[in-house]
Amino acid sequence: MIKAFFFDIDGTLLTNKGSIAKNTKKAISALHKKGIVCGVSTARTPKSIAHILKDLPFDLFIACNGQLVYTKEQMIYERAFESEALTEIVSYADQHFRQMILCGKNHSAGSWTMRFGQSQLLLHFMRFVPHYFPIRKMKRFLQKYSPNRRKQRYSNLAILKEPIYQCVMLSPEYENERLAAALPHCDLKRSNPYSVDLVPKGSSKLTGLKFLVEHLGIKLEETMVFGDHLNDIEIIQGAGMGVAMGNATVKTKQAADYVTTTNNQDGITAALRYFNLIKK
Repeated sequence: MIKAFFFDIDGTLLTNKGSIAKNTKKAISALHKKGIVCGVSTARTPKSIAHILKDLPFDLFIACNGQLVYTKEQMIYERAFESEALTEIVSYADQHFRQMILCGKNHSAGSWTMRFGQSQLLLHFMRFVPHYFPIRKMKRFLQKYSPNRRKQRYSNLAILKEPIYQCVMLSPEYENERLAAALPHCDLKRSNPYSVDLVPKGSSKLTGLKFLVEHLGIKLEETMVFGDHLNDIEIIQGAGMGVAMGNATVKTKQAADYVTTTNNQDGITAALRYFNLIKK
Protein backbone atom coordinates (compact mmCIF):
# COMPACT_ATOMS: atom_id res chain seq x y z
CA MET A 1 0.00 0.00 0.00
CA ILE A 2 1.36 3.40 -0.99
CA LYS A 3 1.34 5.87 1.91
CA ALA A 4 3.41 8.77 0.51
CA PHE A 5 3.91 10.30 -2.94
CA PHE A 6 6.83 12.44 -4.08
CA PHE A 7 6.97 14.48 -7.27
CA ASP A 8 9.81 16.14 -9.11
CA ILE A 9 8.90 19.69 -10.19
CA ASP A 10 10.45 20.66 -13.53
CA GLY A 11 9.33 18.36 -16.32
CA THR A 12 7.05 16.46 -13.93
CA LEU A 13 4.68 18.65 -11.92
CA LEU A 14 5.22 21.56 -14.31
CA THR A 15 4.16 21.49 -17.94
CA ASN A 16 6.40 22.98 -20.62
CA LYS A 17 4.56 26.24 -20.08
CA GLY A 18 5.89 26.39 -16.52
CA SER A 19 2.51 25.83 -14.85
CA ILE A 20 0.78 22.94 -13.07
CA ALA A 21 -2.10 21.46 -15.04
CA LYS A 22 -5.61 21.61 -13.55
CA ASN A 23 -5.97 17.82 -13.58
CA THR A 24 -2.67 17.46 -11.72
CA LYS A 25 -3.87 19.87 -9.04
CA LYS A 26 -7.15 17.94 -8.72
CA ALA A 27 -5.30 14.63 -8.45
CA ILE A 28 -2.98 15.85 -5.68
CA SER A 29 -5.91 17.40 -3.80
CA ALA A 30 -7.76 14.07 -4.09
CA LEU A 31 -4.81 12.21 -2.56
CA HIS A 32 -4.56 14.78 0.22
CA LYS A 33 -8.28 14.44 1.04
CA LYS A 34 -7.78 10.69 1.40
CA GLY A 35 -5.13 11.38 4.05
CA ILE A 36 -2.22 10.37 1.82
CA VAL A 37 1.01 12.32 2.30
CA CYS A 38 2.30 14.28 -0.72
CA GLY A 39 5.75 15.79 -1.15
CA VAL A 40 8.23 17.06 -3.71
CA SER A 41 11.77 15.97 -4.54
CA THR A 42 13.60 18.59 -6.55
CA ALA A 43 16.86 20.35 -7.30
CA ARG A 44 15.13 23.65 -6.56
CA THR A 45 15.71 25.73 -3.44
CA PRO A 46 13.08 26.15 -0.66
CA LYS A 47 12.27 29.70 -1.79
CA SER A 48 11.63 28.58 -5.35
CA ILE A 49 9.53 25.63 -4.17
CA ALA A 50 7.35 27.84 -1.98
CA HIS A 51 6.65 30.19 -4.88
CA ILE A 52 5.57 27.38 -7.23
CA LEU A 53 3.55 25.28 -4.78
CA LYS A 54 1.91 28.04 -2.73
CA ASP A 55 -1.64 26.90 -3.59
CA LEU A 56 -1.13 23.13 -3.31
CA PRO A 57 -1.44 20.88 -0.23
CA PHE A 58 2.10 19.51 -0.09
CA ASP A 59 3.34 18.19 3.25
CA LEU A 60 6.99 17.21 2.71
CA PHE A 61 9.91 18.71 0.82
CA ILE A 62 13.21 17.38 -0.52
CA ALA A 63 15.13 20.39 -1.85
CA CYS A 64 18.55 20.97 -3.44
CA ASN A 65 18.78 17.34 -4.59
CA GLY A 66 18.40 16.02 -1.04
CA GLN A 67 20.47 18.56 0.89
CA LEU A 68 17.48 20.10 2.66
CA VAL A 69 14.62 17.90 3.89
CA TYR A 70 11.75 19.46 5.81
CA THR A 71 8.05 19.71 6.58
CA LYS A 72 6.01 22.89 6.94
CA GLU A 73 6.84 22.85 10.63
CA GLN A 74 10.43 21.64 10.97
CA MET A 75 13.75 20.84 9.31
CA ILE A 76 14.31 17.06 9.25
CA TYR A 77 17.77 16.94 7.66
CA GLU A 78 20.29 19.32 6.19
CA ARG A 79 23.79 18.85 4.84
CA ALA A 80 25.94 21.73 3.66
CA PHE A 81 29.27 21.56 1.84
CA GLU A 82 32.34 21.09 4.00
CA SER A 83 34.96 23.81 3.53
CA GLU A 84 37.30 21.61 1.46
CA ALA A 85 34.63 20.80 -1.12
CA LEU A 86 33.40 24.37 -1.33
CA THR A 87 36.95 25.66 -1.80
CA GLU A 88 37.43 23.23 -4.70
CA ILE A 89 34.24 24.43 -6.38
CA VAL A 90 34.92 28.14 -5.96
CA SER A 91 38.53 27.79 -7.07
CA TYR A 92 37.52 25.86 -10.17
CA ALA A 93 34.82 28.38 -11.10
CA ASP A 94 37.15 31.35 -10.59
CA GLN A 95 40.08 29.74 -12.41
CA HIS A 96 37.99 28.75 -15.43
CA PHE A 97 35.68 31.80 -15.42
CA ARG A 98 32.60 29.64 -14.99
CA GLN A 99 29.06 30.92 -14.54
CA MET A 100 27.74 29.61 -11.22
CA ILE A 101 25.07 30.04 -8.55
CA LEU A 102 25.69 29.24 -4.87
CA CYS A 103 22.55 28.17 -3.02
CA GLY A 104 22.04 28.92 0.67
CA LYS A 105 18.96 27.98 2.67
CA ASN A 106 17.02 31.19 2.09
CA HIS A 107 18.67 32.81 -0.91
CA SER A 108 21.18 32.34 -3.72
CA ALA A 109 24.03 34.42 -5.15
CA GLY A 110 26.37 34.37 -8.11
CA SER A 111 26.04 34.65 -11.85
CA TRP A 112 23.21 36.80 -13.18
CA THR A 113 23.40 34.78 -16.40
CA MET A 114 22.77 31.58 -14.48
CA ARG A 115 19.97 33.06 -12.39
CA PHE A 116 18.27 34.14 -15.61
CA GLY A 117 18.97 30.69 -16.99
CA GLN A 118 16.97 29.15 -14.14
CA SER A 119 13.95 31.36 -14.92
CA GLN A 120 10.76 29.78 -16.22
CA LEU A 121 10.90 31.96 -19.34
CA LEU A 122 14.25 30.58 -20.47
CA LEU A 123 13.49 27.02 -19.35
CA HIS A 124 10.39 27.14 -21.51
CA PHE A 125 12.41 28.45 -24.45
CA MET A 126 15.18 25.86 -24.04
CA ARG A 127 12.71 23.00 -24.52
CA PHE A 128 12.48 24.05 -28.17
CA VAL A 129 16.24 24.25 -28.73
CA PRO A 130 17.30 21.47 -31.14
CA HIS A 131 19.69 18.72 -30.05
CA TYR A 132 22.35 20.01 -32.45
CA PHE A 133 22.48 23.39 -30.68
CA PRO A 134 26.21 24.39 -30.41
CA ILE A 135 26.57 24.05 -26.64
CA ARG A 136 30.39 24.11 -26.73
CA LYS A 137 30.49 27.39 -28.64
CA MET A 138 27.90 29.00 -26.38
CA LYS A 139 29.81 27.95 -23.26
CA ARG A 140 33.05 29.41 -24.63
CA PHE A 141 31.24 32.62 -25.61
CA LEU A 142 29.84 33.09 -22.10
CA GLN A 143 33.22 32.38 -20.54
CA LYS A 144 35.06 34.81 -22.82
CA TYR A 145 32.63 37.71 -23.07
CA SER A 146 30.82 37.63 -19.75
CA PRO A 147 30.59 41.18 -18.33
CA ASN A 148 31.55 39.71 -14.94
CA ARG A 149 34.74 38.00 -16.12
CA ARG A 150 37.15 38.79 -13.31
CA LYS A 151 39.46 36.98 -10.93
CA GLN A 152 38.15 35.72 -7.58
CA ARG A 153 34.61 36.53 -8.61
CA TYR A 154 33.04 33.89 -6.36
CA SER A 155 35.58 33.65 -3.55
CA ASN A 156 34.64 37.16 -2.42
CA LEU A 157 30.88 36.60 -2.25
CA ALA A 158 29.27 37.30 1.13
CA ILE A 159 27.07 34.19 0.84
CA LEU A 160 30.16 32.03 1.45
CA LYS A 161 29.92 33.01 5.12
CA GLU A 162 26.70 30.98 5.25
CA PRO A 163 26.15 27.23 4.76
CA ILE A 164 26.01 26.36 1.06
CA TYR A 165 23.92 23.34 0.12
CA GLN A 166 24.21 23.23 -3.65
CA CYS A 167 26.04 24.96 -6.50
CA VAL A 168 24.68 25.17 -10.04
CA MET A 169 27.38 25.55 -12.69
CA LEU A 170 27.19 26.13 -16.42
CA SER A 171 28.62 22.87 -17.73
CA PRO A 172 27.36 20.67 -20.59
CA GLU A 173 27.20 16.91 -20.23
CA TYR A 174 30.39 16.19 -22.17
CA GLU A 175 32.37 17.72 -19.27
CA ASN A 176 31.22 15.20 -16.66
CA GLU A 177 34.50 13.30 -16.39
CA ARG A 178 36.62 16.45 -16.22
CA LEU A 179 34.43 17.97 -13.50
CA ALA A 180 34.32 14.75 -11.47
CA ALA A 181 38.13 14.61 -11.49
CA ALA A 182 38.48 18.28 -10.51
CA LEU A 183 35.84 18.10 -7.75
CA PRO A 184 36.39 14.79 -5.95
CA HIS A 185 34.34 15.80 -2.90
CA CYS A 186 31.22 16.48 -4.96
CA ASP A 187 28.54 14.50 -6.76
CA LEU A 188 27.21 15.75 -10.09
CA LYS A 189 23.44 15.82 -10.56
CA ARG A 190 21.80 16.84 -13.82
CA SER A 191 18.26 18.07 -14.38
CA ASN A 192 19.04 19.54 -17.83
CA PRO A 193 21.81 19.17 -20.47
CA TYR A 194 23.29 22.65 -20.01
CA SER A 195 24.11 22.98 -16.32
CA VAL A 196 25.10 20.69 -13.47
CA ASP A 197 24.05 20.68 -9.81
CA LEU A 198 26.99 20.11 -7.48
CA VAL A 199 26.22 18.57 -4.08
CA PRO A 200 28.31 16.99 -1.29
CA LYS A 201 29.62 13.50 -2.06
CA GLY A 202 27.11 10.74 -1.37
CA SER A 203 24.05 12.98 -1.58
CA SER A 204 20.88 12.37 -3.57
CA LYS A 205 17.12 12.76 -3.53
CA LEU A 206 16.99 9.15 -2.31
CA THR A 207 19.03 10.11 0.75
CA GLY A 208 16.42 12.76 1.53
CA LEU A 209 13.59 10.30 1.01
CA LYS A 210 15.13 7.87 3.51
CA PHE A 211 15.12 10.56 6.20
CA LEU A 212 11.50 11.42 5.45
CA VAL A 213 10.19 7.85 5.59
CA GLU A 214 11.95 7.43 8.93
CA HIS A 215 10.28 10.64 10.12
CA LEU A 216 6.88 9.35 8.95
CA GLY A 217 7.38 5.88 10.39
CA ILE A 218 6.82 4.14 7.06
CA LYS A 219 8.93 2.04 4.69
CA LEU A 220 10.54 2.95 1.36
CA GLU A 221 8.36 0.24 -0.18
CA GLU A 222 5.32 2.33 0.76
CA THR A 223 6.35 5.32 -1.38
CA MET A 224 5.73 6.25 -5.01
CA VAL A 225 7.89 8.82 -6.80
CA PHE A 226 7.61 10.62 -10.14
CA GLY A 227 10.50 12.09 -12.15
CA ASP A 228 11.87 12.82 -15.59
CA HIS A 229 15.63 13.44 -15.55
CA LEU A 230 18.96 11.91 -14.52
CA ASN A 231 18.87 13.28 -10.97
CA ASP A 232 15.63 11.31 -10.44
CA ILE A 233 17.07 7.89 -11.26
CA GLU A 234 18.27 6.98 -7.75
CA ILE A 235 15.03 7.92 -6.04
CA ILE A 236 12.96 6.18 -8.74
CA GLN A 237 14.97 2.99 -8.21
CA GLY A 238 14.90 3.26 -4.41
CA ALA A 239 11.19 3.94 -3.90
CA GLY A 240 8.51 1.27 -3.70
CA MET A 241 7.15 2.38 -7.07
CA GLY A 242 9.11 4.59 -9.47
CA VAL A 243 7.25 6.36 -12.27
CA ALA A 244 8.98 8.06 -15.19
CA MET A 245 7.20 10.73 -17.20
CA GLY A 246 6.71 10.19 -20.92
CA ASN A 247 9.09 13.09 -21.52
CA ALA A 248 11.80 11.53 -19.33
CA THR A 249 15.28 10.66 -20.52
CA VAL A 250 15.86 7.14 -21.82
CA LYS A 251 17.95 6.21 -18.75
CA THR A 252 15.26 7.48 -16.39
CA LYS A 253 12.59 5.45 -18.16
CA GLN A 254 14.78 2.34 -17.99
CA ALA A 255 15.11 2.78 -14.22
CA ALA A 256 11.36 3.13 -13.64
CA ASP A 257 8.73 0.54 -12.77
CA TYR A 258 6.19 2.34 -14.94
CA VAL A 259 6.29 4.98 -17.68
CA THR A 260 3.31 7.31 -17.89
CA THR A 261 2.37 9.98 -20.43
CA THR A 262 4.23 13.30 -20.65
CA ASN A 263 4.05 16.31 -18.35
CA ASN A 264 1.96 18.02 -21.04
CA GLN A 265 -0.48 15.08 -21.21
CA ASP A 266 -1.53 14.82 -17.55
CA GLY A 267 1.10 12.16 -16.91
CA ILE A 268 0.72 12.25 -13.12
CA THR A 269 -3.05 11.91 -13.30
CA ALA A 270 -2.79 9.11 -15.85
CA ALA A 271 -0.45 7.08 -13.63
CA LEU A 272 -2.55 7.56 -10.50
CA ARG A 273 -5.62 6.38 -12.42
CA TYR A 274 -3.71 3.41 -13.85
CA PHE A 275 -2.87 2.25 -10.32
CA ASN A 276 -6.45 2.94 -9.15
CA LEU A 277 -5.26 5.54 -6.67
CA ILE A 278 -7.77 8.15 -7.81
CA LYS A 279 -11.09 7.84 -9.63
CA LYS A 280 -11.18 7.90 -13.41
